[in-house]
Amino acid sequence: MRIFSVYYYVMAGFDENIVREYFELNGFFVRQLRKYLVQSRKKRVDEEIDLVVYNPNAALDVLPAGFQLFSADMIKIRRAIVVVKAWHSSRFTPAMLKSSSRVFDFLKKDVLRNAESYFRFDDAEVDPELVGTGQFTKILVLPSLPTSEPLRSESIQLLQERGVDGIITFGTILENLLRNVEVNHSYQKSDLLQLMRIMKIYDMVKEPQMNLFNE
Repeated sequence: MRIFSVYYYVMAGFDENIVREYFELNGFFVRQLRKYLVQSRKKRVDEEIDLVVYNPNAALDVLPAGFQLFSADMIKIRRAIVVVKAWHSSRFTPAMLKSSSRVFDFLKKDVLRNAESYFRFDDAEVDPELVGTGQFTKILVLPSLPTSEPLRSESIQLLQERGVDGIITFGTILENLLRNVEVNHSYQKSDLLQLMRIMKIYDMVKEPQMNLFNE
């Protein structure tokens, strides 16, 4: 079991699993389109999207007002494609976004044309009102955005112009996971949540420390 667990995280990508846990915790059905990392070659069309998420409890005609999304916004998202850019050692700036076309590969027309077919979940019915409409939120998960102006506004403008509907930072995701992990609940099916639980039990993570994730 231990060997399988390590193998799964290596193959699927640890960062993608963090994001998957986040959406599942917030009531989404999640489909992880690939369980391996693509590094030595260019991704195929069907490999550009990391996660497809579906929230049956969200309204059909309500979308979050802001571009940067927070956990309170999740109830407003019905269907979304999610791409994870876990470049934790890089700063996302306007110059970086302009020079790195890889950030926007999932927004290419051929990728988006195929995206509709990914909204098939064994445990959830497909929305008949949305089938074939191409209506889904395009979410990018980033380490962070610049905190100072005008870099922040320029970055958001660039992302919106390329077709990104919203971004979620890893800080938002980690804070939400930490706040919702309960010390008296065993998470045997999730190595990530179980690790967070153990860290809380041994006072390695305290409430004031979680303020570090706020932006």
